Amino acid sequence: MAIELVLLVIVALAVALVAVVYAVRAARRSSTPPPPPPAAPHDPFANNGDSTSGDPRTLKAGDMIDWGTERTWIRGTLRLSQGGYVWAEHFLEVEGGKRWLSTEEDPDLEMALWTGRPDLDLTPHGKTIELEGTTYHLDEKGSGSYRSEGTTGLKAQGGFDYADYEARDGSLLSFERFDHGPWEASTGAKVAEGTFTIYPGS
Repeated sequence: MAIELVLLVIVALAVALVAVVYAVRAARRSSTPPPPPPAAPHDPFANNGDSTSGDPRTLKAGDMIDWGTERTWIRGTLRLSQGGYVWAEHFLEVEGGKRWLSTEEDPDLEMALWTGRPDLDLTPHGKTIELEGTTYHLDEKGSGSYRSEGTTGLKAQGGFDYADYEARDGSLLSFERFDHGPWEASTGAKVAEGTFTIYPGS
């Protein structure tokens, strides 16, 4: 009889121990927050009103631009400022040469696609410049500061000077020099919004 009683006590203790273990596990499960749900699909163009091509104001290094006939990536960006006025130059991945897209709001969004012209022996002295049969007129010039992102070939930040010229047909000619270096000439053409599609980088 005593042995049976001891066995009953052991069984009762085992059952109680199992119940305690299950209770502790259940309490832990209830106190552990469930994993967050996966992120919902996001439209990268949602912040640009009804546009399906993306917002050029948000361009940055790593974004891809689809021109319809070719695709390029933004390697780096210069954020330029002068007296509180800010604009950007986005350097594109191209083979040979140098090309970039400028974006500014003045007050509407204005964009231009530029090509570096190291072959030109010109400096921005004078109100007009004759180049390849076209007369360019000085539009504006000044100095400011820049901040570099990604690959631009420049320091993280510094100063620059610029002079912008425009022809009667809308052709553009620009000169820039960074950190008191030599003048760099480039020719450009205006780009209308919606000309390309932006695919944001990760």
